[in-house]
Amino acid sequence: MNTLAIATEPLPLHTDQGGVVRVGGTRITLDSVIYAFKEGSTAEQILEDYPSLRLADVYAVIGYYLRHKEEVDAYLREQSRQAEEVRRQDEARFDRQGIRERLLARLSSSSPGSS
Repeated sequence: MNTLAIATEPLPLHTDQGGVVRVGGTRITLDSVIYAFKEGSTAEQILEDYPSLRLADVYAVIGYYLRHKEEVDAYLREQSRQAEEVRRQDEARFDRQGIRERLLARLSSSSPGSS
């Protein structure tokens, strides 16, 4: 009689130095995979968008999400909050008012025959 060896495999997630959770040995974020899944993408469709992933890893991550939805959703909310904070800081540092006009003025002053 053949028996199936049941083994626990490590979850294909790791946290990088910046605290971002990535899938497998790639730079693809957990956020990217889960947002695609939440929008209705299948594991195969996610793999088409992120070919550096392995199909088994995508399924494992989706399974992890389904078993730990509350914790993963809390992580995603925190990632979103941090991204919004960075965006606000960037906007405060860089004056975006009139940028189109400044770029057009710079372009017209550097084009031939504008001297």
